[in-house]
Amino acid sequence: MSDTNAIGLHPASASQLADKLNALLANYQVFYMNVRGYHWNIKGPEFFELHAKFEEFYTDLLTKVDEVAERILTLGHQPIHAYSDYVATASLKEDKNVHDGATCVRGVLTGYQTLIELQREILSLASDADDEGTAAQVGDYIREQEKTVWMLGAYLG
Repeated sequence: MSDTNAIGLHPASASQLADKLNALLANYQVFYMNVRGYHWNIKGPEFFELHAKFEEFYTDLLTKVDEVAERILTLGHQPIHAYSDYVATASLKEDKNVHDGATCVRGVLTGYQTLIELQREILSLASDADDEGTAAQVGDYIREQEKTVWMLGAYLG
């Protein structure tokens, strides 16, 4: 067992997974702040409905930020934790000065689609590394978020 880490994974695999999870963490953090901004700045006839929905989304995203960071630690690595690193690492960009309902919903939809794509990459790596913990975590996220993508698409018509 000397060629594995504390949870029985090969160090090279754990390192590769931690790097991908740090990229995921960065995207979750940028997405979280985008959705907070939508929540704060939404205007128009859908204000009450979307204000509440965005709060639901960002609360869930914040939980997942913590879970992803803790998974990186479980793999024996350090999660990035500076916002400048998140912005530099994330493929999602900051969404500024958005207040129109449809534009905000499209931003949420794009965010979830980006997360799903990254999580599928991680799922594949985790499966190859026999990392059931990471695979189960991101698999659950994918399942939840695919339904949300469908609902957001239906909302946009």
